[in-house]
Amino acid sequence: MLVVPQWQGSGSRTAHRLWRGAAELAALIPAAERVTVDVDAPPGPARDGVTAHDALVANLRATRTALAGLDGRPVVTVGGDCGVDLAPIEAALAAHGERLAVVWFDAHGDLNTPASSPSGAFHGMVLRTLLGDGPPSLVPAQPLRPDRLVLAGVRALDPAERDFIAAHAVRHVAAPALAEPSTVVDAVAATGADTVYVHIDLDVLDPDGFASVGTPEPGGVTADQLAAAVRALAGRFTLAGLAITEYEPSRAADHVVLEELLPMIKASL
Repeated sequence: MLVVPQWQGSGSRTAHRLWRGAAELAALIPAAERVTVDVDAPPGPARDGVTAHDALVANLRATRTALAGLDGRPVVTVGGDCGVDLAPIEAALAAHGERLAVVWFDAHGDLNTPASSPSGAFHGMVLRTLLGDGPPSLVPAQPLRPDRLVLAGVRALDPAERDFIAAHAVRHVAAPALAEPSTVVDAVAATGADTVYVHIDLDVLDPDGFASVGTPEPGGVTADQLAAAVRALAGRFTLAGLAITEYEPSRAADHVVLEELLPMIKASL
């Protein structure tokens, strides 16, 4: 397990909770080995259209170093904001190339560029950066191809994100369709990939059942539906890695949800 309690990429006004959220998530997931990345770099000024740019570059460098010490084994990454998944997905792409698809469970597309972002917060740009259209200092050497991406549960998109999805025919499984786990399995199969990396932003969950996130959006999935989708993916494809991000502890009831959800996800690996 790789624990990256990064908060500098979040635009949430309560982003400071991500540090504690990462620690609580890590404690709930069984792991024989845990590596925690030091992400204490001061935010620094905005640069290249990205808030806290210098801290994010430093955190990416530290995460890459930590991953290099794990000998290429599949890793569960615990965040922190969504930006913690830059280095793990970069490593999965280097290992698997075009055999890899990424499933992005999230309420948001995270597909803005520095030019289109309304906030400058990097957690809304991380997926676009993985696709090669981010700040040069954060773009991976081998970007993800749009036809190897599946959005899952996304329901809050900015205009520029909608345009990108339409222009590149990005596959998208809407939240209601995730009630049937085979829909996301079929979407990955359609990419031609045989290996999958799973990214989970916990705001993919409906806030009526889980609200400890910085940017909740109505119309999400249940914890059972999320767990079933991950199990279905792991049952069909080789799992290259998995990340769980954006937990901002605020309600005791949400911790109970995680106590049930996370062991089910870990058992799928």
